[in-house]
Amino acid sequence: MEVLAASDTELPEDGPDADAEAPPRPRKALTIGAVAKVLSQEFDDISISKIRYLEDQKLLSPRRTAGGYRLYSQADVERLTAILRMQRDEFLPLRVIRQELATGDFSKPRGGESSGVARRAMTVDASLGTLAGEELVEQAGVSESFLRELQEFGIVQPERREGRLCYDETDLEIVRAAAELSRFGVGGRNLRVFRSSADREAALLEQIVGASLRSRSQARRREAVENLESLAGICGHLKHLLLVRDLRRLTGE
Repeated sequence: MEVLAASDTELPEDGPDADAEAPPRPRKALTIGAVAKVLSQEFDDISISKIRYLEDQKLLSPRRTAGGYRLYSQADVERLTAILRMQRDEFLPLRVIRQELATGDFSKPRGGESSGVARRAMTVDASLGTLAGEELVEQAGVSESFLRELQEFGIVQPERREGRLCYDETDLEIVRAAAELSRFGVGGRNLRVFRSSADREAALLEQIVGASLRSRSQARRREAVENLESLAGICGHLKHLLLVRDLRRLTGE
């Protein structure tokens, strides 16, 4: 049997379509039962109730029929697949997943442990691993002089603990990105423009959520952190779009 796509006669959300076989990449709008069947090929614990819960958490927005039945497009299924993989493979909380979804393309396969490190590095309140300077230069594949240059211009800002400089996973990812740019002749001095831009964006977001972050209410502070990460993802996405627009002008497109 084929997966039952939405037709003129709508099926209940937990109707007989849940027992139908499904192609790996659905093209038509599917009911929630059909989506659960498609995803069960990869996720053993998927259920209709779990899909509804993710929708309640504002991670999904499927189309609704006049009768109130959910209809999922291929893009909805790909988004849901990405959410479930981030939960399973990287153990990311929903607030971090929400930020990740806001940053752009989530339909491509993700990179396991290295991807998890990168995601933690981009998360505001993640518990980060620490590295000594020699560990950082080894993992990033850069020289000690390159690291000192980045510190001199404020691109990397280590903490001093017990007389030693300590770096975290965010510093590691910053150094890796800077090393990629250095291949094109971009030095630490040139990177100050990114540092200045980040400072201005942080100041803007502090104006938006600063009062909530300082609240005595734990729930309000937790919500503020979630909002802060979502806003950071949206700002980063917007900045990338503005950059792409300007680069198109350079190419004459």
